[in-house]
Amino acid sequence: MSDRENIQRWAGAPTRRQMIAGGAVALAGFAVRAVGAQTQQTMPETQSTGADKARTYLHQEIDLKADPHRIYEILLDSKQFAAFTGLAAEISRDAGGPFKTFGGLIEGRNVELVPDQRIVQAWRPEYWDPGNYSLVEFQLEAQGSGTKLILDHKGFHEGDFGHLDAGWYTRYWTPLTKYLG
Repeated sequence: MSDRENIQRWAGAPTRRQMIAGGAVALAGFAVRAVGAQTQQTMPETQSTGADKARTYLHQEIDLKADPHRIYEILLDSKQFAAFTGLAAEISRDAGGPFKTFGGLIEGRNVELVPDQRIVQAWRPEYWDPGNYSLVEFQLEAQGSGTKLILDHKGFHEGDFGHLDAGWYTRYWTPLTKYLG
């Protein structure tokens, strides 16, 4: 069974058509602030072309200046997540528990939590069709006094690779690096 089939089976088996329809504006939620905010942030969401157009998987490796325990805590603690992103977050610390980040613009469920090592989430922008999820895995590896964070994001819509790949840097890695000092 493919990763996509596993994701669909776990999250309520959305059809490929539902996934493609929901992906037309994937991560547009990252482009605006939470409800009630006075300003908007913009992010280019150009659809991928060429070889990247068919990609539904991305892999990134980021070196962070904090130990795996601290990174794990920041990613699962509502207050710390909100502090580094600048937007409200509600994050369950339980496997199977829900989360809403970026003021509710991204939502999902924690699929697997291995303290200080791995976070796996069924992840979706709020405007995707109900039951339509991608799978995000954060792998945390100690590297001296820091952490190598390995991100694998699987099962998103064709054409979305370009803005998702850039979005992780814009919305996660750059502000997290600043937050860590």
